[in-house]
Amino acid sequence: MPTKEEVVQALKKVIDPELGIDIVSLGMVKEVDTKNGSVEVTLELTTPACPFRAQLKDHAEKVLKALPGVSSVKVSVVARVLPSRAGEKILPGVKNIIAIASGKGGVGKSTVAVNVGLALAELGSSVGILDADIYGPTVPRILNVKVGLANAGDKIAPAISYNGVKVMSIGFLLQEDEPVIWRGPLVANAIRQFLTDVEWGDLDYLIVDLPPGTGDASLTLAQSIPLTGVVIVSTPQDAALRIATKALNMFRKLNVEIIGIVENMSYFVCPNCGHVFEIFGRGGVKAACERLGTRFLGEIPLSPDIRANGDLGKPVVIAAPRSESAEAFRKVAYEIAGSVSVIAYKRGKDSRG
Repeated sequence: MPTKEEVVQALKKVIDPELGIDIVSLGMVKEVDTKNGSVEVTLELTTPACPFRAQLKDHAEKVLKALPGVSSVKVSVVARVLPSRAGEKILPGVKNIIAIASGKGGVGKSTVAVNVGLALAELGSSVGILDADIYGPTVPRILNVKVGLANAGDKIAPAISYNGVKVMSIGFLLQEDEPVIWRGPLVANAIRQFLTDVEWGDLDYLIVDLPPGTGDASLTLAQSIPLTGVVIVSTPQDAALRIATKALNMFRKLNVEIIGIVENMSYFVCPNCGHVFEIFGRGGVKAACERLGTRFLGEIPLSPDIRANGDLGKPVVIAAPRSESAEAFRKVAYEIAGSVSVIAYKRGKDSRG
């Protein structure tokens, strides 16, 4: 029967695909128990949405079963989200702040932000969504949240939506058809207040749905608070991708980490014959990611169920959890979570020297 030390040594053969480092060195092996030919191990991943969760578990089991004298193996997997913002004075309870941006309107940025947030929350992560699109707030409608604001001590309490997701939007302060007629400074002040005057509490991920373009809201967010990074949403056609690239380059100039790019409305599957139509083209975002040196986060189909359920206030991840559309959003969410874990690990390593 192998000793605990031998078990730990064997687990050094299991490499995290994101970081290229073994799980022992990363501190993922938390408990090891050996008794009567049985080995039980607990692995702690850096996010519940780890895209390599099953792969790491299977590899660990394979390595342990190969040890002499082992008759049974049990590998349990838990998760604890790594903070990329440890030690920050602003929003100290928020581990990671992820901005969702686009170069232009109409690419489905808010729909991506909401469904990604819900996909992260359904795995047990604590998630908040800040609708920072002051001129066109759509998150309350997509999530069917209609509330009057309440106090939480000297701060404002966010609304609570599906999967326990916390939500804040200027839409809570307006009539449905009431426009916001503000100049830039008022927009900037509103963004700061939503960040600092709302009782967000402890969150694994705060997702900020930015307005399209490179205006005041994006600048204020990037300059007011340390972000984990930004996700860019684009559709496949060249015109949209060129403008999305401008938004990406703006954030790079502001020294904001680029988490990656999502290709939304990537393809349409005919519900009658199953044929795939690439209405706006397909693959342009992936090629652009290679050119720009950033991560391709995945494809979201152009699907009536995404639009219809969003209009009904029940996003597709909630309304049709087993649909192709919902699974596409989950894959994107897992890619984002994996990228954020890498960013958090590297920042933690840098702070430790």
